[in-house]
Amino acid sequence: MALMPIEPEAFAEQVARLIERMQPGYQIDRVSSKELLVNGRRLDLENLLRMVAHEPDRGTDIVEHFLDQLFTGETLDVGDTPFETAKARIMPRIQPESIFEHLSRDLVAHVPYVNDTVIVFVMDMPHMTVSITTEQVLKWGITIDELDEIARENLELYAPELDMQVINSAEGGRAVIVAEQDGYDAARLLLGDLHRRLVTRLGPDFYVATPARDMFIAMSCEPDSFVSRLKERVEEDFTRLPYPITRDLFLVTRDGVAGTAWMRKNKAA
Repeated sequence: MALMPIEPEAFAEQVARLIERMQPGYQIDRVSSKELLVNGRRLDLENLLRMVAHEPDRGTDIVEHFLDQLFTGETLDVGDTPFETAKARIMPRIQPESIFEHLSRDLVAHVPYVNDTVIVFVMDMPHMTVSITTEQVLKWGITIDELDEIARENLELYAPELDMQVINSAEGGRAVIVAEQDGYDAARLLLGDLHRRLVTRLGPDFYVATPARDMFIAMSCEPDSFVSRLKERVEEDFTRLPYPITRDLFLVTRDGVAGTAWMRKNKAA
């Protein structure tokens, strides 16, 4: 099977050809090397290209599977799903504020978070997730705060016994990695008992890095050399992995989660 090109222009052209083959009647317009319009709907190619670049030998399979899920999802009308049916499937995800460069802030159900991120919500289906809109929330007759509470409760139940890998460094620091690879690793930052789960391993205050959707690394706040080394790795992962979130660390304390984006901004100034 021919490999997918990883040059953006050629990649966009090849994706367009695959869509034409899979959905012959669809109208496809090239907006840029990072974006297609498919029947008037925006298809962001940036994350898809990152996925392929991460596993180039599986590039064509990755793209075909992505498109198959996308077209299947178009047949799902979340608007017709009763709240009682949907309630147990509502899950949270952390995304960067930059998503609103391409999406209308008013249409996306979300709550602000720290480190220039927001919490968005999806319905977790057997083979894909479907984003929840503000219109859907109104139809269900609930508030965004209630949606947030439900999503966090479902996250607690999704995988209650997390597989945590503990790493001790030569510098004296310690890291804990969660890698369930279920699409919600980064979202585990939102667990209500996260501090209790990790305090005995990492100390009363600790950092969490979520450079991408499928990455969660908690680390002790000291020593500085250890934190600096891991921050370099976080920068690399943020740049290369699909579904990037933030290069900044989150500070987890007994009182909750705080951002550190201001530290980077002050340093740059």
